[in-house]
Amino acid sequence: MPDVRIKSLDGKEFGAYFAAPKGGQGSGMVVIQEIFGVNAGMRALCDGFAAKGYLAICPDLFWRQEPGVQITDKTKAEWDKAFKLYQGFDAEAGVRDLLSTLAHLRAMPGCGGKVGAIGYCLGGKLAWLMASRSDVDATVSYYGVELDKMLDEVYDIRMPLLLHIAALDKYVPEPVRGKILKAVAKNPAIEAHVYEGADHAFARPNGEHYNKQAAELANSRTDAFFAKHLQG
Repeated sequence: MPDVRIKSLDGKEFGAYFAAPKGGQGSGMVVIQEIFGVNAGMRALCDGFAAKGYLAICPDLFWRQEPGVQITDKTKAEWDKAFKLYQGFDAEAGVRDLLSTLAHLRAMPGCGGKVGAIGYCLGGKLAWLMASRSDVDATVSYYGVELDKMLDEVYDIRMPLLLHIAALDKYVPEPVRGKILKAVAKNPAIEAHVYEGADHAFARPNGEHYNKQAAELANSRTDAFFAKHLQG
């Protein structure tokens, strides 16, 4: 599917990858990128959600720094660039762009009913912020980073949120994970799962830490979660 253009809240435009199901109608899905941009992995995720009946859109959240970033996790140079982009990323602006994406998707022909959001790594962090700051109908966060710094928003989350947390995630060490789990346990809208033996990015196909067993379990829970809350 071709890229689409989305108008930002400050009147500018940015791109997004869009994939629609056969027939062009269904619930919506905002797919939130990792630190590698809207690369082949993110586009494949959108295509996968489209095959499951969703109108899936993945916005370019790095456009304010460099539009059209599409890098991999295979070389040191790409990792260095990814971390530089992450360090220069304005999360508040990113949330605003996601709100624009959400509104754009809801207004697209064929998008009927509810809209969900799903994010990975950096996207997992932004998924939490979408759950707390938007009216998205259901949200999934895979190994979101810096969630411990946003726990003051835990009671702002009213719609269903599913968290996938890697037990061996160096970006979320055990003390931090415990703090997150203690906080989210107080909100019945949030469901959290910890994957023993799994590291950060365990669900990224062909990634260094891909864990087939953990990925399949997490993905099956995600499919059931969205089927219940978006399509049920």
